[in-house]
Amino acid sequence: MMHPALAQLRALSFSDTLPDNLSAWLRDWLLLEDSMTKRFERCCSKVSVTLLSEGFVTPEQVGEDVNWLPREPQYWLREIILLGDSTPWLVGRTVVPLSTLNGPELALQRLGTTPLGRYLFTSSALTRDFIHPGRSETLWGRRSRLRLSGKPLLLTELFLPASPLYQEDEKWSGV
Repeated sequence: MMHPALAQLRALSFSDTLPDNLSAWLRDWLLLEDSMTKRFERCCSKVSVTLLSEGFVTPEQVGEDVNWLPREPQYWLREIILLGDSTPWLVGRTVVPLSTLNGPELALQRLGTTPLGRYLFTSSALTRDFIHPGRSETLWGRRSRLRLSGKPLLLTELFLPASPLYQEDEKWSGV
C-alpha cells in the first residue's frame, strides 16, 4: 500500500517557472541549488530518514519520470520521508537509471536511512540540469535532474505541511 504522502508527491503538477507573486521566502526554498538536507539541518537538532521503499523497478513503474531520464530496462527507485526532529518535513522520490549505477555511484543503492543530500553534495562532480517547481493542492514540491560525473538521476520532493518552507517567520530567519 502506497504511503499517502507519496500519492501527493505523484500528484504534483510541474512548471518551468514560479508565479510572479510568490514570496521571496518560498522562491528561495523551491529554487535552492544546494542541499535541502543541509537547509533542514539548520532548522532542527536532527534530520532523519524513514525509508518507505527502495529497489529496482521497470520503466512502467517509474511512470512519467522516465521522460526525464535515458530509457533503460531498469531503474533504482528510492522513496523516503525526511524528518526534522521526528516531524515529517519532506517526501522524496529518487529515480536512478541502471547506467548511472557504476563506479562510485553504486553507493546510491546503499544509502539506507542516510539522506540523499549527504551523499550527493559531497561530490565535486555534481551538477543540476533544472529545477521544476510543482504544486499539489496547497503543497509545494520540485523536480530536479542531477548529474553525478555526468550520469543522470531524477529527484522529486514534496514539502509536507510541517516543513519550514511554510513557516515564514522569525524562527527560521537566516536559514
